[in-house]
Amino acid sequence: MKIVPLLALLSAFLATAAVAAAPSEGKPMPHFQVKTLDGTVIDSEQLKGKVVLVNFWATWCPPCREEMPAFQKYYEAHRAEGFELVAISADEPADLAKVRDVMKAFTYPAGLSADNDVKPFGRVWHMPMSFVIDRAGVVRRSGWYSEKAVDDKVLDGLLGALLAAH
Repeated sequence: MKIVPLLALLSAFLATAAVAAAPSEGKPMPHFQVKTLDGTVIDSEQLKGKVVLVNFWATWCPPCREEMPAFQKYYEAHRAEGFELVAISADEPADLAKVRDVMKAFTYPAGLSADNDVKPFGRVWHMPMSFVIDRAGVVRRSGWYSEKAVDDKVLDGLLGALLAAH
């Protein structure tokens, strides 16, 4: 059976290709746009000069939902300092009502991955997945390589120094 080694090789190649497409820490974030639930388009060019957290989440993901209050608190406390947060839900378009219902409790912008080209972030393969981009547009945390859930302490550690640097 020569098919098993061939499938293993193909699987390894695809995994490597997906990692290669993921944003790398210390490298510029590729251009992206996010259409939010209210129809606003957020362009990464507009975000230059801000510290940005892009969070992939889903209504069916308990760890994602646990992070959201900490995101909201941090967003409210630091938005005036140049912090921006963009949430991208992996829910299906048929679940838009659920996404909207969850987002009623939060003021930061959110969109559906199905309505957006998320290729610049690589394959979103686990949830939650967050990316931090500094004021110069450089990736400082890639969700690809970090599975730690985000809370107040983690947010301060990830973002505090970036926000302080003007």
